[in-house]
Amino acid sequence: MPIAPTYPGVYIEELPSGVRTITGVGTSITAFLGRAKRGPVNDPIMIHNFGDYDRIFGGLWLDSTMSYAVQQYFMNGGTDAIIVRVVKNATRASLALAGAFTLTAKNEGSWANDLSVTTDYDTRETRPGEGVDSLLNISIAYDRAGITETYLNVSIEASSPRSIKTVLSTESKLVEITGAVTGRPGDVSSKFSDGTPGGDGDDLDINAYKGAEAAKTGMYALLKADLFNLLCVPPPKRDADFAPTDWDNFSQFCQKRRAMLIEDAPAAWIDKAAAVAGITAFNRDKHAALFFPRIMMADPLKENRLHAFAACGVVAGIFARTDASRGVWKAPAGLEATMVGVAGLTVSLTDPENGELNPLAVNCLRAFPVVGRVVWGSRTLDGADRLGSEWKYIPVRRLALYLEESLYRGSQWAVFEPNDEPLWSQLRLNIGAFMHGLFRQGAFQGQAPKDAYFVKCDKETTTQDDINKGIVNIIVGFAPLKPAEFVIIKIQQMAGQIQT
Repeated sequence: MPIAPTYPGVYIEELPSGVRTITGVGTSITAFLGRAKRGPVNDPIMIHNFGDYDRIFGGLWLDSTMSYAVQQYFMNGGTDAIIVRVVKNATRASLALAGAFTLTAKNEGSWANDLSVTTDYDTRETRPGEGVDSLLNISIAYDRAGITETYLNVSIEASSPRSIKTVLSTESKLVEITGAVTGRPGDVSSKFSDGTPGGDGDDLDINAYKGAEAAKTGMYALLKADLFNLLCVPPPKRDADFAPTDWDNFSQFCQKRRAMLIEDAPAAWIDKAAAVAGITAFNRDKHAALFFPRIMMADPLKENRLHAFAACGVVAGIFARTDASRGVWKAPAGLEATMVGVAGLTVSLTDPENGELNPLAVNCLRAFPVVGRVVWGSRTLDGADRLGSEWKYIPVRRLALYLEESLYRGSQWAVFEPNDEPLWSQLRLNIGAFMHGLFRQGAFQGQAPKDAYFVKCDKETTTQDDINKGIVNIIVGFAPLKPAEFVIIKIQQMAGQIQT
């Protein structure tokens, strides 16, 4: 607001520069959906290493293909992951302390059957207003994970600020009290296995994975997450697959969230011919990419014997590693895209076989001498040669999603601003600065900025009719880098002698 001068002298007024820096969003935050030994259900939890997963979700579990995929993700360069634990018909363990209250595990699963609880009355003296014998100490131990929670001087009175029901509800990661607190238990040293045991439930089906949007369960639990870029849904069991049409549920959700889905080839694809025949059942989607074949890795829970696993965790880790070292515009494939910890592949492909699958948008995993196992394809499912899609390549699709999400978040300040030339010029300035920064990093084609990108926001993009409707139109164009899939070297014999 302009200064209203009232006295003779010098006045200082700060003027806004109009610069609002747009910060690029993350590119490789990977969401995992599936069963886990324990942990919160239908609640997206961000983790940063497999130690976090082990602490919160119980680590590797034979019945959880997701647990192996998460381990493989971090092993191959993953940094940030969002875990959504999904259950079907699982139950929570509980232990009734006679005449007092019922302790119930915080989440479902048989893990809680190993919990033990101990109470004692070596408390401080009661204060005025506190009931006689209203205080107790309680300890809950989960020896298998080395976790012990101890709460001193908690009260059985609901009105107390240290009410045992409130304290356990807000602070404990293991148990809570269900029902009313009716009294103080005697000296207790009990195990949950003496109460009502918890159960891990049944194998997941597609309906459990999908969940309900209104209740934000299953994949819709990710609506509670701020951002994710990749989605991995390992198969329900090691020897089971999703039907090709089941993947459509996840890819449509990814489209709404500006993310990409990593699909796993069915275990039934035991050779090239099966892959060529089977790919026809998959819908062509620019927000999904399929990788074949499955990988062979040592299973720590089975004496390190080799076992076949879906490749999504490894591939997502390579996406993250490539993003960190080269950028989201670099194809996550090639000799640099080595698969760490992978001992073999379920199908060994030759160059001619790879040549039949690549035009069908099946990304192959290959084994080469010296280099080892690598990702050797970078096409979306919409990238089959016959489709001629502009979203043929994974890095082009992911770069566009990165730009969309970054500009969406970075232009929120413009909402409700006066819709005229000062606003348009600020938008051009800020978006142009963001795009130029990417150009300098090598994200686009072209030797000069004018060849690499453009930002247009003026009276041509936003007409008077648009202004009357409260609309401002910004057009951002970019020239994407496309991977060199085919390197052709031409060799010719020279006839005659070189003239010097």
